[in-house]
Amino acid sequence: MSDSLGSGAPRPPQTTLRHRLAELRGAAAVPRPLDARALAALAANPGCRRRALLDGAGVDKTALASKLGSPAAFGQSQFAFMRGNAFEAKVKADGGRELLRLLGIEEPGAVRVPDLAAAGPQGRAARTALALREATVAREWALLDHPMLALDVAGSPAYLEPDAVVVHPDGRWTVVEIKSFPMIDGSADASKVGAAARQAAVYVLALERVAALTDGASVAHAVLLVCPKDFSNLPAASVVDVRKQLSVTRRQLARLTRIEEIADALPDGVTFDVEGCSAEQLAASVEAVPHAYAPECLSSCELAFHCRERTRLSGAVEALGRSVRGELGGLTTIGEVLAAARGEAGDPDDPTVHAVRRAAALRAEALACR
Repeated sequence: MSDSLGSGAPRPPQTTLRHRLAELRGAAAVPRPLDARALAALAANPGCRRRALLDGAGVDKTALASKLGSPAAFGQSQFAFMRGNAFEAKVKADGGRELLRLLGIEEPGAVRVPDLAAAGPQGRAARTALALREATVAREWALLDHPMLALDVAGSPAYLEPDAVVVHPDGRWTVVEIKSFPMIDGSADASKVGAAARQAAVYVLALERVAALTDGASVAHAVLLVCPKDFSNLPAASVVDVRKQLSVTRRQLARLTRIEEIADALPDGVTFDVEGCSAEQLAASVEAVPHAYAPECLSSCELAFHCRERTRLSGAVEALGRSVRGELGGLTTIGEVLAAARGEAGDPDDPTVHAVRRAAALRAEALACR
C-alpha cells in the first residue's frame, strides 16, 4: 500500500503548518502550550501579529526576551506559586468537600468525580468531553478536577486546563477559578478579579464548543471564584459575571489573523531558535514580524520591554498609549506631532493638525502667564 503522504502527494495544510511552526521554534525546542492567561492577553491585543505567531509556534518568549537583552520583569514568584497550589489542594481535599460546601452540597458522596486521565492533551480533551456529556445525560452533580478543553485560535489548537468545572443536575456547566489572593469582607482586589474573569472567559468560550454538541447542556456565564477568606486559609466564594469579558474575548479572537498567513508572509531565514541563534539573528527575526505595542503590554507580554524600546527608537506614537494614538489620526510619529504643533508641517485644514496647534498655543499661553 502506498503512503498517502509520500513524495508524490502534498501534505495536508495542518501538517504543513505544524512543520513550519516547529522550524520557527527550533527543532530541539519543546513547544510552550497556550494557556488561558496567554489567550486572554492575546485577545486584548488581537492586532499584534508578533505575539500571535510566537504563541502559536510555542516559542518560549521569556527565554527569547532574555536573549534579546530585555528580560520580562513580571511573573508569579515561586512563593506565590506554591501558596496557590497549597490553597487549591485544600479546596479540593477530601473529594472536594470544601468546594462542594461552597456550592451548597454537604455530602460529597452525592457528587460524581470522573477520572479524566488519558494520553496527551488531545486524549484528555476527548475524555473531558465524554465525562461532561455523561454527567449531563445522567442529570447528576459532577466535579471535573482539572479538565482539558480545546479551543481553535487563529487556526491553531490550544489546550486549556481550568481548575475545575461543575456539572449541575439541570445540565448547567460552571467554571471554577481558584485563586490565592484574599477576599476581604466579601470582596477582592478589583484588578485581580478582572484578570481572573478574563481568564475564566476563555474557559467558558471553550466549554461552549463542547456544550453545542451535547443535548441539554448549557454553560453558565457566571463563574465561581474561590479565594481565601480575609486573612485566613478558609475558602470563600464569589459569583463573577463574565458576560462582558466573554463577548470581548470571542470578538477579539475572531479578529486574529490566521497563523499560517503570518508565517507565509515571513522572509526566508526567520527563526526563533533561542538555543541555536545569536541575539542579533533573533532580533532580526523578531523585527520581521509586525507588532502592535501598547503600554498595557507591559503587564501581560514577555516581549513588552523589547517592543517598547523599538517603538521609542522609531518615535512611534504608540508608545504614548492607544487612546493618544487614536486621537492623532494620520500623525504617526512624535516628530510629526511636534512639527505640526510648531507649524512646520501638516495640513492646516486637517482637524488633528488644527487641534495639535491649538493645544500648543494654549500651552504657550499658560506658560507665559506663570
